[in-house]
Amino acid sequence: MKLFIDSGSLKDIQTLVPLGIIDGITTNPSLLAKEQGNYREILKKICDIVQGPVSAEVVATDFDGMMREGRDLAKIDEHIVVKVPFTRDGVKACKALSDEGTRVNVTLVFSPAQALLAAKVGATFVSPFVGRLDDIATPGMQLIHEIVEIYSHYEFATEILVASTRGPMHIVEAARMGADICTCPPAVIDSLFNHPLTDIGLKKFLADWEKAQAALAGKA
Repeated sequence: MKLFIDSGSLKDIQTLVPLGIIDGITTNPSLLAKEQGNYREILKKICDIVQGPVSAEVVATDFDGMMREGRDLAKIDEHIVVKVPFTRDGVKACKALSDEGTRVNVTLVFSPAQALLAAKVGATFVSPFVGRLDDIATPGMQLIHEIVEIYSHYEFATEILVASTRGPMHIVEAARMGADICTCPPAVIDSLFNHPLTDIGLKKFLADWEKAQAALAGKA
């Protein structure tokens, strides 16, 4: 399963990408608004760093506006994936942009029916928001299970990009279900490295090594 960073922060991206575990980036207007500078320049720098898919979202809500912004965003770099919301105009824009050869990420997906429609119009990625479903007492990962099942029956090229992840278990469950991608805030990715037994084991190994070196020094 591929792992994307959900962030517009160059600092976070520059820290995590060199580890070799990051395959792409997802951004949105809210994330980019937190950064200082021109959003186009920031997106270009992100593309240069990650050399993988970088989702950049339109802010227009009408078809013509989405097409205009989507085409403009796609010109920034070959790695840009245009992100559109799941609305009637968003679905229409996804079809039109995909037909032009632009990769599209359909976002704000909350049902398997929406995921099915996104795949039918050629979305490169579909982004179901699991955390937001959990927030309203609806099991978000059940949605992933249903989308994986539906897509497995057909030859859709659309990849399932699990979004709004809140912790390591979202990632583990998505991988077990066969989702293609998880996009995660930097803090969630950092948490994947943590396990108390790893820390205890390393501490013991180092203590044993120091003890062995002290014993050798005593014999010298």
